[in-house]
Amino acid sequence: MSATCAVSRKAQSPLPPRPPGERDPPAKAMRRGLRRGHEEEREQLPWPGESAGGGGGEPEVEQAASLSDERRRRQPQEPRALAAAAAAAGRVEEEAEEERLEREHFRRIINAFRYYGTNMHERVNRTERQFKSLPANQQSLLPQFLPHLDKIRKCIDHNQEILQTIVNDCVHMFENKEYGEDCGISIKKIALRLKRLAEMETEVLIWYLQARDFSKVNILVPGAGLGRLAWEIAMLGYACQGNEWSLFMLFSSNFVLNRCSEINSCKLYPWIHQFSNNRRSADQIRPIYFPDVDPHSLPSGSNFSMTAGDFQEIYSECNTWDCIATCFFIDTAHNVIDYIDTIWKILKPGGIWINVGPLLYHFENLGNELSIELSYEDIKNVILQYGFHIEVEKESVLSTYTVNELSMMKYYYECVLFVVRKPE
Repeated sequence: MSATCAVSRKAQSPLPPRPPGERDPPAKAMRRGLRRGHEEEREQLPWPGESAGGGGGEPEVEQAASLSDERRRRQPQEPRALAAAAAAAGRVEEEAEEERLEREHFRRIINAFRYYGTNMHERVNRTERQFKSLPANQQSLLPQFLPHLDKIRKCIDHNQEILQTIVNDCVHMFENKEYGEDCGISIKKIALRLKRLAEMETEVLIWYLQARDFSKVNILVPGAGLGRLAWEIAMLGYACQGNEWSLFMLFSSNFVLNRCSEINSCKLYPWIHQFSNNRRSADQIRPIYFPDVDPHSLPSGSNFSMTAGDFQEIYSECNTWDCIATCFFIDTAHNVIDYIDTIWKILKPGGIWINVGPLLYHFENLGNELSIELSYEDIKNVILQYGFHIEVEKESVLSTYTVNELSMMKYYYECVLFVVRKPE
C-alpha cells in the first residue's frame, strides 16, 4: 500500500526535483519573453523604407502609400499587442514570485524538522543555567535535577533521529505548491496525531455507514492530518481519499503510511517539551510507540490515497463524492461558508456530510488574515439554507485533542456532531 502524494493548488503526482540549470531563473525568463515579444512585433510591422515582401520592385511612392495604409491598419492593434505582452509578463512575474515563496516555505518546513534538536537543546541548556544560578544549598536539595536534564537530552537526540528520517524521505517527495504555515514545529502534535487513533470519528462512520454497499461509496476526508481516519475508512472497504495541506502533516503521514510496516516499531518522546504540570519527573520522558497497526495491512484491492493541496482548489468537480467526513476541520477555514459551498457542490445528490469537531477558528487572532468566526447556530442556518437535510445532530460530544493523560492540566472540547444529506 502506498499513499499517493500530490502537491499543488491542483492535485498532481510527485515530481522529482528540477535539475540545476534546466531553466533560467524566472526573472531572466520574463525579460527574455518581453524581448521576444517586441521582436515579433517588429517582424510583423514593416517600417518606412522596408518592404513587407522583402523588396518586390514596386515604385517608391506606391510602396510608401501601401506602407502607410498598412501601418494605419496595424496601428490600432499595437496597444492591444503591447497590453497583451504586458499582461503575459505580469503573469510570468506573479508565477515566478509564487514559486519562489512556495520553495522558500518548503525549505522552512524542512529546516524546522532539521533544527528541532538544536532548538530543544537550547531550551534545556537554559533550564540548566537557571538551576545552576540557585544557591548551592538549594541545588543540593535536588540531586536528580541535572541527571533528569541529561535524560531529556537523550530523548531530544532520539526524536531528532526520527525527524531526520522523515526529512530524508521527503526532500524530493514532491515539488511544494503550498505555503502559509508557521515554521515552528511541535513534536507533541505530530506524536499525538500518531498515537491518537481517531477512535470517535471512526466509530461514527462505522455506525452510520455500515448498511451501505462499501464498494460503491467514495469518501473524501479533508484535513486528513496523518491519514489515520482515511486509512480506517479504507479498512472498512470504502474507496477513500484523504486531503491535507500542512507540510508538517504530509511529511509525517508519508513516513507512517509508506515507510512503517511493523507495529510499534518506532518510538518518540512527545512530552519532553512540557516542563509544567508534571506530577513526576519520569512522566516527562515517557515514550510512545507507533504505529499501533500495520499501515500496509489494507485488504487487497483497497482504494486509498492521499492528496496534498488546498481543499477548495483541488476539489471543484461537481457531484463527485458519496460522503465527506470532516473531523476537527471546518474551523480551519478563513470563511467556513466557502467550505460549506465546496462540500455542497462536490457531494452527489443523496450524498452525506459527517462532521465532528469544535469551532476553534485558526485565523481568529491573525490580524492580516481574513477570519469569519460563526457560531454553530449560524453555521447550521447556512447549511439548511443551502438545502441540506439534518439526519443526526449532537451538540455536546466530549473529546480531547493530543492530550497528555498524565498531565495536571488537560483540555476538553464539547464538539458538535452532525450528519446532513444533500437531497436527491
